[in-house]
Amino acid sequence: MNTLTCITATTAFVAIASANASVNTLTFEGVGNNNAVGNFYNGGAGPNYGVEFVGNALGIVAREAGGTGNFTNAPSMPTILFWLDGAATTMNVEAGFSGGFSTYYTSTDTAGSIDIWSGLDGSGSILATLNLIGLGTDNTPDALYDRWALVGAAFVGEAHSVTFSGTANYIGFDNVTFGSAIPAPGALALLAAAGCATRRRRA
Repeated sequence: MNTLTCITATTAFVAIASANASVNTLTFEGVGNNNAVGNFYNGGAGPNYGVEFVGNALGIVAREAGGTGNFTNAPSMPTILFWLDGAATTMNVEAGFSGGFSTYYTSTDTAGSIDIWSGLDGSGSILATLNLIGLGTDNTPDALYDRWALVGAAFVGEAHSVTFSGTANYIGFDNVTFGSAIPAPGALALLAAAGCATRRRRA
């Protein structure tokens, strides 16, 4: 079985931002290679969107940019979100967000899902669910995770957390957008120009 990280990679994916009516996108740029996302978007080194990643969410940098990630062509290079242990990672938005949610993801042959919750820490009611399928690979050298897909959903109510589920080290996320079911036009243009890839390591 192949994994998303490179030989010594230990990072995590996914970052998300928003606040009620605003539309914000988390690109994970600046988190660093194999560093916890944690409070990066909640008063840390990144923009303060009031977003906290709980537990195992990490940022990982593509190998082509000097990191250990087995991916390429992400909507915003060179950093994405992923995790190395457990079946899921959680993003909390204490102030809440509404209207919609979207993100890009990469996975070659394993399924995953995203649940949007009314409460913090994956509690309360599920407002929307996105089911993720394996996307295959174009076998880009040194980056088998080279295909990315955009998924999104509009929902009714106010969300306070999002759980990203899948097989640890086999799925990644980028450009997490809060407050809209589609990303900003610039993100779509980047994806069309690049695509996305990630190379895996044999377990």
